[in-house]
Amino acid sequence: MARAARKPQVHDPRGAEDRRLTSVHNDIPQLDRLIHEKLRLGIVSALAAAPSLTFSDLKKLLDTTDGNLSVHARKLEEAGYISCEKSFEGRVPKTEYRLSHEGRKALEQYLDHMEALVRAMRGGRG
Repeated sequence: MARAARKPQVHDPRGAEDRRLTSVHNDIPQLDRLIHEKLRLGIVSALAAAPSLTFSDLKKLLDTTDGNLSVHARKLEEAGYISCEKSFEGRVPKTEYRLSHEGRKALEQYLDHMEALVRAMRGGRG
């Protein structure tokens, strides 16, 4: 009966690094892609610092266009991270946003995740 030839063992310098990265990846929760996008993170962060903000407030604060803010705010609203209330002041429409409980929780988890990444990159130091 023929013996199968053994493959020679080759030192793979990337193997240990790949295992370390896999370990770090498995230890850190997945990033919330919905909040991670720059403008959406700005919206959620601004609303975390204020009880409510109008569309105009957010547009000025985040230095963005009507269309861009509208699209990103709608995504956050559909996810349940923010609430939107439309009303009129006289004849002028007013759109006001608030961070929901789910949105605040998602932001806290996102910040915890980013802190864990910083700790991992610094080798566990502070």
